[in-house]
Amino acid sequence: MSFVQLPETPIIGRNLVGGEWITPAGAEMLDVRSPYTGGVIGRIPMTPASGVVPAVEAAKKAAEGWRAMGLRERTARMLKFRMLLEQNMEKLANSASREAGKTLSEGRAEILKGIEVCDFALSVQNLDTGGALEVSRGVSCEFRREPLGVVAGITPFNFPAMVPLWMIPNALTVGNAFILKPSEKVPLSSLMLGELLLEAGVPPGVFSIVHGGKEAVEGILAHPDIHAIGFVGSTAIAKRVYVEGTARGKRVLALGGAKNHLIVVPDADPQFTPQAVVDSFTGCAGQRCMAASVMVAVGDVQHIIDDMVRRASALEVGPGMGALIDRASQERLEAAIAKAQSEGARVLVDGRGKKPAGAQWAGGNWLGPTILDNVRPEMEAAQKELFGPIISIVRVPTLTAALELQSSSPYGNAASVFTTNGAVAQHVTETAKAGMVGVNVGVPVPREPFSFGGVADSRFGHGDITGHSGLEFWSHLKKVTRKWTARTDGSWMS
Repeated sequence: MSFVQLPETPIIGRNLVGGEWITPAGAEMLDVRSPYTGGVIGRIPMTPASGVVPAVEAAKKAAEGWRAMGLRERTARMLKFRMLLEQNMEKLANSASREAGKTLSEGRAEILKGIEVCDFALSVQNLDTGGALEVSRGVSCEFRREPLGVVAGITPFNFPAMVPLWMIPNALTVGNAFILKPSEKVPLSSLMLGELLLEAGVPPGVFSIVHGGKEAVEGILAHPDIHAIGFVGSTAIAKRVYVEGTARGKRVLALGGAKNHLIVVPDADPQFTPQAVVDSFTGCAGQRCMAASVMVAVGDVQHIIDDMVRRASALEVGPGMGALIDRASQERLEAAIAKAQSEGARVLVDGRGKKPAGAQWAGGNWLGPTILDNVRPEMEAAQKELFGPIISIVRVPTLTAALELQSSSPYGNAASVFTTNGAVAQHVTETAKAGMVGVNVGVPVPREPFSFGGVADSRFGHGDITGHSGLEFWSHLKKVTRKWTARTDGSWMS
């Protein structure tokens, strides 16, 4: 596991305000700990609510010039940023890995997804051309896209670079000034993003970073000059951000939690399906909103479960699967396994007590792949988002029962079906209550320009966070109606 390079000394993070790296006056410093070792790898200021004000003031000043620069000039700066992301891929991947507990390949994957969103934003200058029509004799109408002004993003711990990159490219390209409040658990990758944006020529104040926790979020929610907020995190906090933000007249899109169901039917490909399910629930140590959480076993799929057990048991903690974000998460997940077991679930693979070899990793937060069988639909393991490398197998007799189980969840993020039957696949895609549905895909994340977002308790607000929906969220349309000369022949618009 030595491929993840930890810093020799803790990285001191600061807020980025008006193009300058500053520490807010009186802010307490918080230690950032690596999930791999438990050791301190950085320190950041915990910005109070009042500390948001300087960032907003600098953003307001910068927003007018950035908007006036014009779309093609802004796109040129974002193209440079995209190139710098690619050039610094390994540094960014290592940063995301060491602070979030990912493997290095998972760190690379999130940077690549962020670059994909950049590619979409770069296409806006050619695809989003506006429109104009002669709507009546001598009268024309057109629309043009306008930025909102100062906007903000509040991002989670599990994807330190990717989730900010879901928001930044579109928000900046259309002409906004953007304030990022990264998770205080993984703030170090955002420092690199800020440095690269400045190097790309984005004017000072157009991109800002405010570190902190609850108080910083409250400062963002309360400030009247922040016009839109994008959020990704737990459902409880997503709902609160949405309610409080919209009550203050802001545009808010808040993505919450998930309880994703993988429906496996007897005709599922026996070679492909077991590995796809294992990859889905163990990737990023299960700490992603798209991870498989419940496997709905329809009829006799014991052969697939047996192969899953074999593959999960062979997965090495550390090199094959990263660490949990903190010790509290490890303890919570171990307690959830014990509770499921006490309620009658059978532990087919037990990840408790698993650690990678090497004394340097002894202080890390580790949990190996865990498979729970005979989980009943009413049990917590089948209902609650655990957010770890745990999958609960619920056995049902029919596809109808499987879809009823999936649709009964309050979440609506993602669902997948594993089958070789086209009719079965079509039925699930039409019936599943989820914003993202996969067929023989364990992690059905849409590629750009197809947008990312769930429904029900997995999303509060309208639209999605990426793709065309993301573009719409960070902007509004100005409509212009023109009439230059009087005409002798009348119309309803005369």
